Amino acid sequence: MKIALAQLNATVGDLAGNADLIAEFARQAHRLGAQLLLTPEMALCGYPPEDLALRPDFYDENARVLHELAGRIPAGLTLVAGHPLREGARRFNAASVLRDGAILATYRKQLLPNHSVFDEMRTFDAGEDACVFECAGVRFGLNICEDIWEPGPALQARDAGAQCLLALNASPFHADKQPLRLQVARARVMETGLPLIYANLTGGQDELVFDGASFALRADGALAAQFPMFDPGLLVLDLEHGCPAGPITELPGNEAAIYQALVTGVRDYVAKNGFPSVILGLSGGIDSALTMAVAVDALGADRVMAVMMPSEFTAGISLEDAEEMARGLGVRYDVQAIKPMYDVFLAQLSDEFDGLPFDLTEENIQARIRGVVLMALSNKFGHLVLTTGNKSEMASGYATLYGDMAGGLAVLKDVAKTLVWRLSRYRNTLSPAIPERIITRPPTAELRADQCDQDSLPAYEVLDAIMARYVEQDMAPRDIIAAGYRPEDVALVVRLIDRSEYKRRQSPPGIRITPRGFGRDRRYPITNKYRAP
Repeated sequence: MKIALAQLNATVGDLAGNADLIAEFARQAHRLGAQLLLTPEMALCGYPPEDLALRPDFYDENARVLHELAGRIPAGLTLVAGHPLREGARRFNAASVLRDGAILATYRKQLLPNHSVFDEMRTFDAGEDACVFECAGVRFGLNICEDIWEPGPALQARDAGAQCLLALNASPFHADKQPLRLQVARARVMETGLPLIYANLTGGQDELVFDGASFALRADGALAAQFPMFDPGLLVLDLEHGCPAGPITELPGNEAAIYQALVTGVRDYVAKNGFPSVILGLSGGIDSALTMAVAVDALGADRVMAVMMPSEFTAGISLEDAEEMARGLGVRYDVQAIKPMYDVFLAQLSDEFDGLPFDLTEENIQARIRGVVLMALSNKFGHLVLTTGNKSEMASGYATLYGDMAGGLAVLKDVAKTLVWRLSRYRNTLSPAIPERIITRPPTAELRADQCDQDSLPAYEVLDAIMARYVEQDMAPRDIIAAGYRPEDVALVVRLIDRSEYKRRQSPPGIRITPRGFGRDRRYPITNKYRAP
């Protein structure tokens, strides 16, 4: 038999649009001779629905659209569709088997993740029973995402008579995620002795990016099919004598996958929220350069606007490099000098500041003027403002509230500075985009004379390594020191991270590409006296 997988880019809450996508995939699958079509987790409503899943009317609408969808499936095709389900006072993350206009069976997810970016225990109840159905003479058992991360539900499906496991997933991307998925899926295959077919969501949803990369494993754990990352589409494999087989696509390397995740996240955030275009401040530095390259690759040059906002501290090479890059990529490029506005601010505050030296206050005034300029252009023309700060800056607080943090989407929020350099090098292997001098020049905010980032911060190689251990791995400072880092560097970075939580809480959403980003999956109190030893 032929089994089709819909590697679907669903939009949360767009029930009609998602149903149309599923119905179109169903028609395509039927034309290709498939007897079964498997969709990802929550394909009907999008994932994660978050607190939409607390609304009774949300379940009522999903039930209505699901029943309508059942009548749109071609005769002879069986569809497995993920959706939310309400039964009395109980709410479930569910999947239903649709055939010939009817709902034949429904599975309720048993293991509810409550870690990292997931908080399904807040919204759903756990199911208890296996769901096994027959199609083309084969008995299939359903599992949903977290169900395959532990042995119970897969073994339960086997014991209920399943001959093949179908896993519906909304598994978000982070670096090196696919090997982990394969490891977990192989563990279930080896425990049950059953082949497994894994369908994953694709596309961006707020901070999260889903990368697809659906696959199938034979009963011995060998890879039987591997589908592309990030590409929505219909994927078809054969199941003969209980053995799945399909194309095996080579997946991109780590930096290529991260770059594509950023592109996907920008493209879908802009499209799904209805913005016509984006705007960013192009400084001549590497962060804004990489942000613009991602935006152009996501949207096309005609939908990207760059604004250089020089001050008296902006170097000539910054102006030259920003213009070279903007012209090279073909984006609209404007220059808005901020010194006249800056002088007005200083004149207005001159009595208050009389006799006081230039300090961080004047630096932040410049950054906030730039934020006002970008937001004014956003308001007037409908552009979404992309902020350009990276994860190292977000960690250390090396950013200005209501200044360079002002905007609607932080493209590099989860990208450490050292990774910014590597991604910039990677992007230039695709085609010329970022001038070499931007990549090699020492980083500077250019908010005072002769400024360099390392005046205030440790070397980024050190900062990023300490940040990864403290933020992503929850290591105690003493353990980071034991790993070989200087006590004074560890103390400084940890102190900066701890005291900057109030800034991060006010930052725009950013695309998650690590196992622990600043956002949904790291929730620290702002008022917090604990200091790790």
